[in-house]
Amino acid sequence: MKKFSLLIIAVMLLLSACGNAGNTKGASSNSVASAAEQEKGNNKSTGGGEEKPVELSFYFPVAVGGPITGFIDKLAADFHEENPSITVKPIYAGSYQDTMTKVVTAVQGGNSPDLAVLLSTELYSLLEMNALEELTPRFSQDYFNGFYEAFMSNTKSGDQIWSVPFQRSTIVMYYNKDMFKAANLDPEKAPANWNELKEYAQKLTVKDGAGTVSQWGLEIPSTGYQYWMLQALSLQTGTNIVSNDGKEVYFNKPEVKEALQFYADLGRKDKVMPEGILEWATVPSDFISGKTAMMFHTTGNLSKVKSDAKFDFGVAYLPANKNYGSPTGGGNLYVFKDIPEERKAAAVKFIEFLTQPERVAQWSIDTGYVGTTKAAYETELLKDYVAGFPQAAVARDQMEYASSELSTYQNGQVTKLFNDNIQSALLGEMTPEEALEKSQQQADEILKKYRK
Repeated sequence: MKKFSLLIIAVMLLLSACGNAGNTKGASSNSVASAAEQEKGNNKSTGGGEEKPVELSFYFPVAVGGPITGFIDKLAADFHEENPSITVKPIYAGSYQDTMTKVVTAVQGGNSPDLAVLLSTELYSLLEMNALEELTPRFSQDYFNGFYEAFMSNTKSGDQIWSVPFQRSTIVMYYNKDMFKAANLDPEKAPANWNELKEYAQKLTVKDGAGTVSQWGLEIPSTGYQYWMLQALSLQTGTNIVSNDGKEVYFNKPEVKEALQFYADLGRKDKVMPEGILEWATVPSDFISGKTAMMFHTTGNLSKVKSDAKFDFGVAYLPANKNYGSPTGGGNLYVFKDIPEERKAAAVKFIEFLTQPERVAQWSIDTGYVGTTKAAYETELLKDYVAGFPQAAVARDQMEYASSELSTYQNGQVTKLFNDNIQSALLGEMTPEEALEKSQQQADEILKKYRK
């Protein structure tokens, strides 16, 4: 009898266990949510060898023309196909400035993204927030050596590397070869220096009898990134405008004053460029629609110009003053500090995926951004593309004369005041000297605490 009772109890316990195992849908939602969160933050192999799923939030700006979002969606999907346990969720956040604002808000709210593409110049601001994961130990030195050094200069603080070059650019000159022919200029010979630039722009500016301009010789944008354009002109005159540690600026150097005077004179004195403010996004549209014969703009618009322009166009180095020069630009990949280790590892894996030579090559072809690695230009894909479209090689070749972009602590504040003062000089509200002296004083006041 005792044995029979024990058997009944054993059967009841077995049935109870089976019933609970088959009724997981009846578990509380809190328990399920907790389990899901634990699974997301604990990407360890199960007993069967399968990796637990990880989802990465990937903040991404859309700053130039073209179907960029489609390319990123495809890259995320391709990565997931190769790595089924990792899902990358792109979050399109608007301009670079909008994206930075949203990232800062998320970090300060304790809900940091996993990785993001932000301007390379945001480095010191993000370091001051203690928001970044250092990447030096996450990759080999050989990996970093594969990138162009001018791009790497905006990834470092001292010997520590905090980001990886991704959609990078320089400023190049685009010119309409048909308009060159009509002005009796050699369509295969872009202006090589400032004197030639002004001379060509005068010949390419077309006016009617009343003096109304129907075609401008040149357009250089003066919103959003006017500091970038002035930095290019300053580099061509022989100096950069920032130190390598983000603590000092050199806005009032004589070379910078010469550069800003030249920039302002093109519209106000020489009348070869529209006077006043030229919107960043409008300049490429003006070039494509035939309103201007030449423009300075990011190589990141190369693919859009290639697809939309109905005329033969050339791409050239920015004309020299004392020498050639352009700052680098564009965005880097950042991984954030306050996320679980498993998501950091997954983010690094995604970065490795994005920066493989074939993908860098295809990204350059699709967008016009410079291929960030030397190996990308050794792929048959990019070799063939450059052979058929030599304009794509200009930005790469100009890297020999490229320097790091303006990047400081409190970078947004420093850049805004600098942009505002440059714009005042372009509008004639201040002389170039006044604008630059004011910029220097304001920046020094902001940065003095970092020089102690």
